[in-house]
Amino acid sequence: MNVISKRVRRLLQIVWLVIAAQSSVYAASSVPPPQSQFATVNGVKLHYLREGSGPAIILLHGYAENSHMWLPLIPELAKTHTVIAPDLRGAGGSDKPDAGYEKKAMAQDIHALVKSLGLKQVKVVGHDIGLMVAYAYAAQYPDEVDSIVLMDAFLPGVGDWTHVWLLHDLWHFNFYGETPLKLVAGRERIYFEHFWNDFAADRNHSIPEADRQFYTKSYAQPGGMRAGFEYFKAFPQDAIDFAEFAKTKLKMPMLVLTGEKASGTFLIEQARLVDDNVDGVVIKGSGHWLMEEATDQVVPKLVAFLNKP
Repeated sequence: MNVISKRVRRLLQIVWLVIAAQSSVYAASSVPPPQSQFATVNGVKLHYLREGSGPAIILLHGYAENSHMWLPLIPELAKTHTVIAPDLRGAGGSDKPDAGYEKKAMAQDIHALVKSLGLKQVKVVGHDIGLMVAYAYAAQYPDEVDSIVLMDAFLPGVGDWTHVWLLHDLWHFNFYGETPLKLVAGRERIYFEHFWNDFAADRNHSIPEADRQFYTKSYAQPGGMRAGFEYFKAFPQDAIDFAEFAKTKLKMPMLVLTGEKASGTFLIEQARLVDDNVDGVVIKGSGHWLMEEATDQVVPKLVAFLNKP
């Protein structure tokens, strides 16, 4: 009975977090917030936001964030599309299993979710860890992806990937296991401040305070930090998988958006090694957190690209 009570309390906590986040973003708008839903696929329960109707767009978040990051974009895309923004395995309201954090496997989660919703052809957008999942999705299911967007990070195993900008901070890729988990327990905000501040062009114009509180509480859920560390622990296998994927170049249109003060042209160069139809744009003055640092530049570019037939 006690186990059931804990599960109920955890589910209520997740629902409260989602509702609170949506309410804060949509309070000043007449647009209704996206629906918060769950689906069990591929052996894992995934939480996702859904809004709109029409051709499907899948939005995949990055590390230190979850589906909440897409709230400013969802209303614009939902005018003409069905928008699905999942919490990846290990993040937000989704399950946090012990394994399955290779990006190839995480893409299979998302594909199973798409199929369960009766969708087939999709456009896929990914930021940070989400762009790795987006690429793995397109590489595994190329006939089901109409177009793809990669937003600021890198592709493990593609080209000269070990010299990417983000790897100047290599310590956190190896920061997992019992001791790191003990060090960050109750100090999650301190840990995430490093990413939100140092990966931004201006730490005072990065992730908003309300969002920092929301993400901290979300990752502080049982298993949240351990799962987040697993994203990085899987990079060596991701590099092997992506090097194999890259042997067959993609053909669908790809938009690459990067921060001038972050990935610069590196991700664009990588993208051209894996896709024959790449449009690369460096967002001037922005760091890694494109949606937050350069909303006015990024949202119109995404909408214009994703609205193309």
